Amino acid sequence: MKLYSRGQVIFFSVLSGLIAVLFALGLGLLKFPSGARGEKRAGTSGSASAAVSASEYREEPAFPVQDGYADPLKLNTQDLVPYTESERENIAVYEKFNSAVVNITTETMAINWFLEPIPQEGESGSGSIIDARGFVLTNNHVIQNAYKVYINLADGSQYEGSVTGTDPENDIAVLKFEVPEGMDLRDIPFGDSGSLKVGQKVLAIGNPFALERTLTVGIVSGLGRPIRTSRQNIIRDMIQTDASINPGNSGGPLLDTQGRMFGVNTMIYSPSGGSVGIGFAVPVNTAKRVVAELMQYGKVRRGWIDASVAQLFPSLVRYANLPVSSGLLVSRTRRNGLAEKAGIRQGTDPVRSGSSVIYLGGDIITSVDGMKTATLADLYSALEDNKPGETVKVEIIRGGKPLTLDVTLADREEILNQ
Repeated sequence: MKLYSRGQVIFFSVLSGLIAVLFALGLGLLKFPSGARGEKRAGTSGSASAAVSASEYREEPAFPVQDGYADPLKLNTQDLVPYTESERENIAVYEKFNSAVVNITTETMAINWFLEPIPQEGESGSGSIIDARGFVLTNNHVIQNAYKVYINLADGSQYEGSVTGTDPENDIAVLKFEVPEGMDLRDIPFGDSGSLKVGQKVLAIGNPFALERTLTVGIVSGLGRPIRTSRQNIIRDMIQTDASINPGNSGGPLLDTQGRMFGVNTMIYSPSGGSVGIGFAVPVNTAKRVVAELMQYGKVRRGWIDASVAQLFPSLVRYANLPVSSGLLVSRTRRNGLAEKAGIRQGTDPVRSGSSVIYLGGDIITSVDGMKTATLADLYSALEDNKPGETVKVEIIRGGKPLTLDVTLADREEILNQ
């Protein structure tokens, strides 16, 4: 048995008491008065005029409190900003111009088991009212092969439309419907796609999957994209955007934040069939160039070199021992035609290539109107914006040497239909 001295007993007794007091303070069983100390928190003076009550230091709740709980329904929102600047732009454009976007549905003709023609549902897409007289701008592929075309307005009314004109090369079509007397149509103004910048905000309005007048927002992701639409057609200067575009958006407008049309939404790149953020629109400057002719003539008149040409291919280059490996070989020119008068020489030695005959020995066209022409599609693209009667620079290879000629263009439709 161990014995403790009187000093040890007193030490351990005092220590036990201190531990008990500290434990009581921790549990809040003991409290010190705070009157004098609390009165001097705001300054050095202890007078009543300088005293600050504890209630003035309490933080007010973010929401009004009732029965100990915040009530968000009683929050005063008068001083809050309801929309950001970007949201206000989106809302303003949509509210002003969504009624100028139409939903286009079509009917096509099919043959049943009894070889009888029957109507069936065709393509559907979007369009923009561009004239208060009832003219609508859309894509050619939306109404291609249509037996009937229906134009559905924002108020739910439907009208049968007619095809005013088409331009398959730029996938552009103009429709028209009869506007009832007294109806005021909202139209969408044209902008200038030449002023677009990568990164600029754009808005697309259309009818994806028949969800009418859907708004999507994005930016201009790229400019000047050449997109091949068929074997011979390449649409130049397409606008690339990440604004969501899906089936049904075709033909709808691509707008800036002022509501001006900068493009006609046309196609998407999508391995899955849905939007992956890579959409393409025909630039409005292209549309403006052809719309006037479509409204007036129903077609676009384009210039052409009145000569038959053959695209070079490796076996032909080796057989004829040609000085270049790409270009367009002039096989024949029209007698007393514009190309012949300009000095273009045709071939003289016929050879068979498949089912056609090519005359060797003629000039090789390498560039037209400043654009390289390695393929027939390049020639179509180079002359897409040229009219009959215009003169263009044509670069050729003759006898292994380059030469430039001024060639007056004939009418493409007249030449190709011969």
